[in-house]
Amino acid sequence: MTLRVVVVDDEELARRLLVEQLEDDPELQVVAECANGFEAVKAVAEAKPDLLFLDIQMPKLDGFEVLQLLQPLPAVIFVTAYDQYAIRAFEVNAVDYLLKPFPPERLRSALDKARERIRTGAREAAPLPAQARPGPLSRLAVKEGSAVVVLPVERLEWIKAQDDYVLLRSRGREHLKQQTLAALEAQLDPARFVRIHRSYLLNVEHLARLDAALGGGHEAVLADGTRLPVSRSGAARLRELLR
Repeated sequence: MTLRVVVVDDEELARRLLVEQLEDDPELQVVAECANGFEAVKAVAEAKPDLLFLDIQMPKLDGFEVLQLLQPLPAVIFVTAYDQYAIRAFEVNAVDYLLKPFPPERLRSALDKARERIRTGAREAAPLPAQARPGPLSRLAVKEGSAVVVLPVERLEWIKAQDDYVLLRSRGREHLKQQTLAALEAQLDPARFVRIHRSYLLNVEHLARLDAALGGGHEAVLADGTRLPVSRSGAARLRELLR
C-alpha cells in the first residue's frame, strides 16, 4: 500500500531533509510540501493524504490550530524541536511525536506505527480536550472554503449556537465554525465572555446596557444597537461579572 503524505514545516531546510528521507521509501508518495498552516489546510483538503507530518510552532496557525480545521483528519505525526507539546499531541491521538533532529531509525519506527494505524482504520485524530489547553484562547481559526480566517478573540462581539456549529460575529461580519457553543465557552476567558442565554455568548466589552424586554426577561443592547436575548440566569451572570 502506497501512502500519500503531506509535510508541513516552516523551516525549509528541515522540511527538505524530511522529504528526502521519505522519498527513499518506495511505499510513500509525498503529494505536497507546506511552509505554514494556511498552506497545510489547503493541501490536505485538495490532496487528501493518508499521513500528515506536522510541525507545531509556526506563524499564523500552529499545528494544533491546523488540526481543528481539517475534516476528515489524516493520521498525524508531529515533528518539532520542542518537547513541551508531547502531552497535547497524544491527547489528539497523534501517531507519534518526533523531536528534531531524529535518527533514521526513529523515523522508520514512526512510519511503522502510522502504517498500522491506517491499516486498522484508526486514522483520525481526536479533538483536544478543552481543559488540556494552556489558558484561554487568544484567536480562532475558521475555515471558509479553501481559505482560513484568523479572528482575534478580543474582536468577537457575540457567539451563537447553531447545532454543531457556532456563528461568530466580529467587526460586522459573521463566520461559521464547526464547534459546539459549550466547547468554545470552555476555551474562552470567563472574565470577558459570559453565557447570557442557552444559545448566546457575549463579549461584555461590547455591552452598552441591559434592558427589560417586553413580556418579561431582558435584552442585551450592544454598542452597535444589536439586541440579544438574556435569560434570567444570564442576567444574574452579567450583573455578577459587571460588579
